[in-house]
Amino acid sequence: METQSGASARSRERDGGWTRRRFVGAVAGTAAVTACTARVTPPADTRATRGAPEPAAPSRGGPGPRPLYLGTYTSVAGGGTGIGIASYDPRSGRITGAGTLTGVADPSYLAVHPDGRTLYAVAERQDGAVTAVRLADRRVLGTRSTGGAGPCHLSVHPTGRWLLSADYGSGSVSVHPIDASGALGERTDRVTHTSPPPGPGQQGPHAHQFVTGPDGRHVLAVDLGTDTVYTYRLDPVRGTLTEVAQAHTRPGAGPRHLAFHPGGRYAYLANEVDDTVAVCAYDPRSGRLDIGAPQPTGSDGTANHPAQLVVTANGRFAFLANRGHNSLARYAVESAGARLRLLGTVPVGGDFPRQIALSPDGRLLFAANQRSGTVTVFHVDAGTGRLSRAGEPFASPVAVCALPL
Repeated sequence: METQSGASARSRERDGGWTRRRFVGAVAGTAAVTACTARVTPPADTRATRGAPEPAAPSRGGPGPRPLYLGTYTSVAGGGTGIGIASYDPRSGRITGAGTLTGVADPSYLAVHPDGRTLYAVAERQDGAVTAVRLADRRVLGTRSTGGAGPCHLSVHPTGRWLLSADYGSGSVSVHPIDASGALGERTDRVTHTSPPPGPGQQGPHAHQFVTGPDGRHVLAVDLGTDTVYTYRLDPVRGTLTEVAQAHTRPGAGPRHLAFHPGGRYAYLANEVDDTVAVCAYDPRSGRLDIGAPQPTGSDGTANHPAQLVVTANGRFAFLANRGHNSLARYAVESAGARLRLLGTVPVGGDFPRQIALSPDGRLLFAANQRSGTVTVFHVDAGTGRLSRAGEPFASPVAVCALPL
């Protein structure tokens, strides 16, 4: 596919109109979220004590139960009331609910700081925002505006110094600084995608993901509305963005989510609108991405909208969430990352798998099924990539994100 670089495709701090997201099933509300610091009352055994030392990060090892956080919409019928709190058994995959962290609006996507101490959530609303939560005592550290509409994805830079967020409604991406406590500062940059023009069937740009490349110097924004993946160079001191390349899918593909191979030279792109995936070559020196030919998702003609890809840590397998076909596609990764070979699909055991995630040890895969309000867990065979169900799905209202730690 055609790749361009050097052309400016952005405007800073410019508001864009918010159109309702396609395929969401239920749309997030439009109430404003402003910068604040709020205290969420945790269960009695986790309540913070005044004057106590800074809480330690939750344990990230050992054979005992592991934390699981669940994203939802709080402003839709049947939605949740905040971030779901649960745990899972790393051997059996069984999920146990432990309540809800309230006071966080429409937390449809979650990410954790590299040190494991702080959780970040989007507020997918007209007045988009991002929130930081200290995990040790579940205290909300504050909320910051993204300056855009309908943020649907966020990620933390590997240095732990910057939060990257993507606004679907306004087609913009933002950067916020992270201080030593994990709290967020005022954003250091915001870019709205203005070029190329929207693809077929789209009325404007729709940034769907903002993620750091394997080299750490470049950050990539996947925009469904413009059929483009934008590469920016992130200034490590100022937190500002400089566009260095664009990679274009075929018109109307609707790119949604990018996942890198651990080797750092290839990535895999899920295209939501035309129901395909593509292998992309990545140049860490320039940040340039070259998008390959479209490949099947295993949907077999069913109306399907691929959502998210994950790649195993050993780089041997990739998995894709298929919304509509309601399956997980399994791929063998070959030629050091340069090829994907579809091995087949397995039923997800729910309706509309919006997001998938691997546990830190790679032994379990979690699928958040939006329309059925469930999270399905699968055992992952490290040698074959085979997926096998780990018991019955866990009920979680309007489950749109599952984050296992």
